[in-house]
Amino acid sequence: MPQNFRLRFNAAPAERELRQAAARGLLLGAEHVLGVSNDRVPLDEAALQRSGTTSVDEPSLTAMVSYDTPYAVRQHEELDYRHAPGREAKYLENSLNAERAVVLALVAAEMRRALR
Repeated sequence: MPQNFRLRFNAAPAERELRQAAARGLLLGAEHVLGVSNDRVPLDEAALQRSGTTSVDEPSLTAMVSYDTPYAVRQHEELDYRHAPGREAKYLENSLNAERAVVLALVAAEMRRALR
């Protein structure tokens, strides 16, 4: 004898939870990239390193890593500057490119937790 079932699924709570999880993962990823970048950022008096910060815009699911000193962009872009061993120009760009897989794994882990 055939049985009929009706299922109503309200996706809004699941979507909201997944969006929040993705934002948490992005923040963790941004903080990870900042940590790696801080190991590469040029040092003199460490003002540049201390100015590093992260943030996430949850509506657009965009993470930001930034340094806020008057010379941060110049230090990042000037390839001819001499730096201490282990320190380099392109410190943020290189860190993001090197850690891309880790960032993706952090976001995925947070989303998997939300699905439990």
